[in-house]
Amino acid sequence: MDIDRYIARNQAAWERLDDLTRRARRRVRSLGPDELDELIQLYQRTSAQLSYARTYYDDQALTTRLTRLVAAASGVIYGTRPRTLRAVGGFFAETFPAAVWHLRRFVGVAALVTFVPTIVVALWLINDPAALDASGTPARRAEYVDNQFEQYYSEQPSAQFFTEVTTNNIRVSFVAFALGALLCLPGALILAVNGLNLGVVSAWMATSGEFGRFLGLILPHGALELTAIVIAGGSGLALGWAIIAPGDQRRTDALAAQGRRAVVVVLGLMATFTAAGTIEGFVTGSGLPAGVRVAVGLLVWLAFVGYLAVQGRAAAARGLTGAMGERERRTRSPELLTAG
Repeated sequence: MDIDRYIARNQAAWERLDDLTRRARRRVRSLGPDELDELIQLYQRTSAQLSYARTYYDDQALTTRLTRLVAAASGVIYGTRPRTLRAVGGFFAETFPAAVWHLRRFVGVAALVTFVPTIVVALWLINDPAALDASGTPARRAEYVDNQFEQYYSEQPSAQFFTEVTTNNIRVSFVAFALGALLCLPGALILAVNGLNLGVVSAWMATSGEFGRFLGLILPHGALELTAIVIAGGSGLALGWAIIAPGDQRRTDALAAQGRRAVVVVLGLMATFTAAGTIEGFVTGSGLPAGVRVAVGLLVWLAFVGYLAVQGRAAAARGLTGAMGERERRTRSPELLTAG
């Protein structure tokens, strides 16, 4: 999407956020409960759009405008609304895990599309010397295994590396998400390509006798990072499937419902990628023993997966599907919890 279309598409929402922020600055009680919830939702959405604009559009005017909007809304929300922390806590305790739980079948498909090619390609190259040589010359493989692979994690200061990998991972997730929304196939293809590349690297390290070093540098951050990318890809596939097979809903309604859920997934994954980037920047390339690094990464990954499973299942049992704003509406109307 070019920048003019992007601005035109979101202009009304930005103007609405600006209007609500100005009114709340003058007197927060002038906003009704629905408008207060709308203010928070527009703030969260615009924060995500600011990150997207910084990544994909080199336009200082747009970035400055969205930064001011987000900063002004943040000041109103965090400075005048006592239940904001509860709203943020509710987002991570219920809304985000509910969204991922609701999309679990699509996430499962995304995982298969990603990791089946990884396993197939790795085993093929390990057992077929001709295919291995076709994937890279012996000199190229040796250079990667002996130098490039490990240097990637240690050649920059930790803080700088953390910033770069976090930004890159968010960009990759946006691509997987956006392509999945294009009738599924492009998103599935980008996931499969990532899986193929991982399989090639795995085979290069394994055939050089360095598979243990490979796991020691990949697992600390990679388990969480790849899981987040798969979730992003699954969310994109769900959007694409809503267009292909909307079920008993109108196609526009099905797409809108998945879109509200997708916003939640994107916002939640930004925090997840920040955590993965922190591990990659400060643990993976550190001088800690490989066993310690792997243990840290796997413990964080297990905690994340357990959190999504336990909290997601519990939220689903209360009737939540993870759509943006759903929790607040149900909190105000408890009778909806039993309305199907």
